[in-house]
Amino acid sequence: MPVLNKTPAPTRSHSFVPLVSMSLLTGVGYALAGPFLSLFLIKEVQAGPIAVGAFLLVSALASMLVSTLVGRLSDARAIRRTLLVVAGVSGAVGWVLFSVLREYWLLLVVAVTFWAVSSSQIPQMYAYARQLLERSGSAKAPLAMSGLRMTMSIAWVGGPPLGALLIGGGGFTWLFGVSAAIYVVAVLVALAWLPELGPSAAPTHEVAPRAGLRREMVLAALAFVLLQGATTVGVTAMPLFVTESLGGTTRDAGLVLGLCAALEIPLMLGFGALALRFNHRVLVLSGGVVALAYYTIMLLTQATWQVMAAQVLHAVVISAVMGVGISYFQDLAPDRPGYASTLFTNTYKTSAMLTGPLVGLAQHFGYRTAYGMGLVMSVLGLALLLAAKRRSVPPVAP
Repeated sequence: MPVLNKTPAPTRSHSFVPLVSMSLLTGVGYALAGPFLSLFLIKEVQAGPIAVGAFLLVSALASMLVSTLVGRLSDARAIRRTLLVVAGVSGAVGWVLFSVLREYWLLLVVAVTFWAVSSSQIPQMYAYARQLLERSGSAKAPLAMSGLRMTMSIAWVGGPPLGALLIGGGGFTWLFGVSAAIYVVAVLVALAWLPELGPSAAPTHEVAPRAGLRREMVLAALAFVLLQGATTVGVTAMPLFVTESLGGTTRDAGLVLGLCAALEIPLMLGFGALALRFNHRVLVLSGGVVALAYYTIMLLTQATWQVMAAQVLHAVVISAVMGVGISYFQDLAPDRPGYASTLFTNTYKTSAMLTGPLVGLAQHFGYRTAYGMGLVMSVLGLALLLAAKRRSVPPVAP
């Protein structure tokens, strides 16, 4: 008589909905306060430009280091739910401390400790989702992963405007306090409805030898740093490009950014559906090709309405590269979802660190040059992705 499993694997519907809720809550919690961090350091802490830049750089490096270590830990031990809870609690504590502290060095300590641990939450959610979907036997993992990524886009549509209202009504203390409360709710969701999944299942297909895998992942990571860096530079320069170069208003710049974020939501789901049928690397490459068209058009635009029309292409780029990208990275290392998910999120953090110097160059040479930089970075990123194609390994002779 066959022996039944003592603990059946949780179904996707029972656990994925709470995971999506946790992702949305975490996204909103950060989108409320994250965009106003530089303003907080300047206005409340009286930090100068160099101090603000150093704060952002050091905290980003600490986040990358800690999230990488947590990713390896999550692959080695079956404690992803516990890590999600610890990261959420760390985020809540970090925002509470930011609501009461106004000393630069103490805030920096909070950033490289509590915030750094909290930064592991998003890649661990991706890794948890991948393992959950594989455990449930779902064939729609790419669509589900794109849906999970879409929650971040939704959070950024409403988070910053709400954050601005909170600052106007109660200052930064209220802003950071509300963010902390949202993180607490996310932790409660994890404790109440997310089960611990246990060890990752063995991959259902042959995994490439580690040497070949390392080459492919290094090239893919460098490609994503460039592709996402192009997006980050373009988005950062957009308000200045619209107002300074095209003679538009701040409202026009906000409409451009909001339009792109709104278009991402259905496109994320659309590319997730395409990822069920087409190779993930091919879809990412297609996003890179569209990026070439987008940055070329941006170099030629002469009016705000043209920039708005071009956001359709920009939303396609973001949905293909960032939406399908997480599934692409997880496919490269199916036996290490924590490592793969963390590497994917770290490419964005690395690209964000490149933004300041590049936007500074654009300020000197004209904000239109930011899109010339984006075009060059997209060309290089595409070249690296093409070079990252997995090479077949000949069988070892007996």
